[in-house]
Order: sequence, then C-alpha cells, then structure tokens
Amino acid sequence: MAKIVSINRSDKKGIIKTPQQKGLFIENFGLQDDAHGGNWHRQVSLLGIESIEKMKKTIPSLSDGDFAENLTTEGLVLYELPIGTKLQIGETIQEVTQIGKSCHTGCAIKQQVGNCIMPTEGIFTIVIKGGWVHIGDEIKILEEE
Repeated sequence: MAKIVSINRSDKKGIIKTPQQKGLFIENFGLQDDAHGGNWHRQVSLLGIESIEKMKKTIPSLSDGDFAENLTTEGLVLYELPIGTKLQIGETIQEVTQIGKSCHTGCAIKQQVGNCIMPTEGIFTIVIKGGWVHIGDEIKILEEE
C-alpha cells in the first residue's frame, strides 16, 4: 500500500520545509500557508522516501522536508507516473502535472544538503479536490473514467 509518511510546509520558497501531522490542501492552490501554493502547475511537490533513503547513504542526517517536498510518500515510484495521473491522497484528489524540475542556481537545498533529487525523482501535482491529508493516509491511483 502506498501511503503518506510526512507532510511538510514552509513560509518561504527555497528553504527546507517543516514536518506537520496533517495538512489542509486547497483546491487550485495547494497546501494551506505553504510558500509554493498558488494558481499554477506545481501546487504540491511529492518525493518518495525511497529516493530520500538513497541520499541518506551519503548524508545520514537527512530528514523529511529537507528537499522542500510537501508530501513524502512510501510505496509508489512517483517519477514513473504519467503526467495526467490522478491520485486520491487522504480527502484530496490531485493530478500529476510535472515530473522533476530544473534546480535553480543557488538552490538552498542543494547548498545545505549537497545534492538535490527533486530534479529527477520528485513530482508535482495540482489539487483538483481539496481536503485534509494526514500522515499514514493511503495514496490510490484513480482509473480514468
């Protein structure tokens, strides 16, 4: 079963996010009070714990949110999901809009952590249906109707 292992939020872009127990995801915005929220195609960022574990072999002190991901997941190879895939996460429905991204120059995460895996293994979604997401919530891939 794929599930959420961490929900992370920050007040500013480009900094490590702080884990929290639950998050309210707002339709067409993203995580409430998160710096990356807004009416654009990268409202929510997701990164698999499996990707983070690979980095922990080099940097054991890594924590959830260190790569500025909103949702840390387990049990799903995120970067293999096709764009347009719809996911039910907690009460929300989110749609995959982008796989990976280019790291901007001077990325605080890359400076602090030494490397960034978001460019190759992170994904981004938009919130189609808002609601609460809690740690431990299941992630379901929704079939096209």
